[in-house]
This record gives sequence, C-alpha cells and structure tokens, in this order.
Amino acid sequence: YDYGMNRRESEHQSIVGSFNLSPVSSMGRQKMPRFADRCKRKIAKVPTKVLDAPSLQDDFYLNLVDWSSQNVLAVGLGNCVYLWSAATSKVTQLCDLSETEDVVTSVAWSEGGRHLAVGSSRGEVQLWDASNQKLIRIMGGHSARIGALSWKQASSGGAPTAGSSSLLASGSRDRLIHLRDPRSESAYEMRLCAHKQEVCGLKWSFDERSMLASGGNDNKLLVWDIKKHASPIHSFGDHTAAVKAITWSPHQHGLLASGGGTADRCIRFWNCLTGNGINCIDTGSQVCNLAWSKNCNEIVSTHGYSLNQIVVWKYPSMQKIATLTGHTYRVLYLAVSPDGSTIVTGAGDETLRFWQVFPGPQKENKAGGLLFPAGMPGSVIR
Repeated sequence: YDYGMNRRESEHQSIVGSFNLSPVSSMGRQKMPRFADRCKRKIAKVPTKVLDAPSLQDDFYLNLVDWSSQNVLAVGLGNCVYLWSAATSKVTQLCDLSETEDVVTSVAWSEGGRHLAVGSSRGEVQLWDASNQKLIRIMGGHSARIGALSWKQASSGGAPTAGSSSLLASGSRDRLIHLRDPRSESAYEMRLCAHKQEVCGLKWSFDERSMLASGGNDNKLLVWDIKKHASPIHSFGDHTAAVKAITWSPHQHGLLASGGGTADRCIRFWNCLTGNGINCIDTGSQVCNLAWSKNCNEIVSTHGYSLNQIVVWKYPSMQKIATLTGHTYRVLYLAVSPDGSTIVTGAGDETLRFWQVFPGPQKENKAGGLLFPAGMPGSVIR
C-alpha cells in the first residue's frame, strides 16, 4: 500500500484493481493421484480462476469469505468488505470500518443473498443490504472479536412470517454465542454459554433447522437444539485441537463432520441423533474447513500446517478423489458456489482460487453453467 497523503484512496484503488485475474503458473501444477484416473469425473488440477486479495488475514480463527445464493462473493480484507460478482467480475466496496479503527473478522450471507452480516474485532455485527449498499443496523453484545457467523434459514414456503424469521448466530472470542433476530430491537434473543475458549466454528443443520453445531478453541464440538435446550444436547471432546471446520450432511439426517487443528489433524463424523461417533480419519495436517457437496455424497477439506492442500473425499469410504495444491499458505477460507459445483479457497498468500471439484446440479449441466457464463469477457485465464 501507498502510505502517503492519499493512503485511503490508494488502498481502495489497489484492492479493487487487484481483483483482476492473475495468471496461473504451470510450475504450480501437480500430478493427480493415480486412482483419480479411474474416476468417471475428472477434476482439474489447477484452479479455473485466481484473484488477488491483498490483506487477506492469515488467521485460523476468522471466517472472511462467503458465497451468496445470488452468485456474489463477499471477502473481508483488513478494514473493508468487498463484493465480487461471479457473473460480471464487477468489484464493489461494501463497507469500510477504518473510521472506527475496526477490522473485519467474519462475513456471512443470508439464505436469499440479499443481506450480509459482518463481524468485527470490536465485537459488533453489522447487517448490510448488499444490493442497495445500505447499512441496516449494528448489533452489539460481544466483548471481543466475532470470528464465526451462521444464518438459520427461515421456514420454507414463502416469505418469513412471525415465528419463522431467519436467525443469525454469532460466535466470539468472549466464548459466547448470540442468536439474533434482525427484526427485533434487542441485540440478541438468546445467549449460549458452554465453550471455555474462543468460538471459531458455527453451522446450522440443513434439515433440522433448530440444530446448531459450534466449535471452539477449547477443542470442543457442541450441538445445540435451541427449541428444547439452552445448553448443548451433545458435547464431543475427542478432538485434541481447535475445532473450526464443521459441516452437516445434506443427504443424511443428523450426520455431522468436524475437523481439528494442528495438534489433531482429524476429520470426525458424528450421529447427532444418538450422540455417537461414527468414524475418524487422520488427514496428516491441520483441518481448516469442511464442506459437504449438495450434488453428490462427497466432502471437500482444506488444510494448513503443513501441506496447505485441498482434498476431495468420497463418503462414507473416505477414499481420496483428488488432492489439489497451489496455495503457499494455510488454506483458511472456503466457500461453495450456489450451484454447488465450484469452491473458492483463500489463504494468507493473499489469493482466492476457484476450483471445480463437484458435479453441477443434474438439471443444469450446461456449458458455462451458473457460475461463470461461457464467453463472458475476462472469464478465461490466459
């Protein structure tokens, strides 16, 4: 950055400009494992796109990337949140927290992709109308940074009604989880207290909308049923490091996967209907993120120390389908495209990399697809 008299203007211009496509070096290409050659589906060994993301923090406990159902990527870079349209490649600065000397620590889209929640180092949640670039409200309640956010979708079948509004869960370094109703005048509706250290992972279940999984730096994975209990219904203590990586199966009711940090390295599977562990896989490196494909029964994991790789797994066999490399720092951030075919990964090497790892929806296997329309100017890396 230019720290001269026009520092703020220079920062904005450099960050927006840096979202231009970067060339992918052929030197970074790796050979796929031999067993992948036997798979019907071929997974590309190099990313389809690479975007520069200056000031993307190398912090395991933050969640700074999310992809909306409207095909817009939100990225927290330092004091600012930027929106990148996958359809047009247009970049927009949504907010700048520098005036209050605050830093973006988490971002999360609502189910409809209209509202973006932004967590900050001061313990505030800003709720933005992204399409109109308008700040709706600021919600307090936490006394430390908010590293994890997760939206609980409204009931299906039309617009939210009384009692069926979306809830936003926020997890903080203050060890607390707050459940917030954006329509309510209160900062939060419920406070969940059970973690002994920073909360760094939060995910609502797909089918059981009242079930929330939380992971913490206390090495605990907790499962909450907020309809029945203000305390967790399950407390899993098998991990031996921080639990940030959490994903629910969209295919099997009550099935949850979690990943542990550097001292643990394992992906564990849990039956949340019975409270029993199902399986454990030692991945050999820090597990930073997990995401379950909605189009097939496969999982993608991203890793840190010491391999910095991305792995696609077949469930339940946990056979490796592909191992992808290219990031030079821990792969701390992960989001999935709205059509479920593509993931974006982010790392402290200040790049965002797009990988087509899953099949698209069965009814939408068209050239170009939802993500990057065929023939769109600038969509091909040269």
